[in-house]
Amino acid sequence: MKRPEAIVLPDSSLIPSDCLISPPPNQFTHELARSQPFYAAQGAPSEPPTGQFEAGAKVVLLYHDGGELCRVVDAAGRYVGTRFDGLRKL
Repeated sequence: MKRPEAIVLPDSSLIPSDCLISPPPNQFTHELARSQPFYAAQGAPSEPPTGQFEAGAKVVLLYHDGGELCRVVDAAGRYVGTRFDGLRKL
């Protein structure tokens, strides 16, 4: 039995194209104080996280309405939601 060659899928296979910003930012406003999940879907997360931010990851805060979640963009251009209380201003 021949197995197909394994390939690593790009981030675009997990992140919808409307959640990608190009070119990605090169200046940041916040960093993650701890490791925490992020979500591609907008609003309250009803599905499992799309991915995980590592502690110290730098992001640009784009939207926060005072609630638990905010929208950020990271160095890879992913426009995603994550918990606001995990951000630390640079």
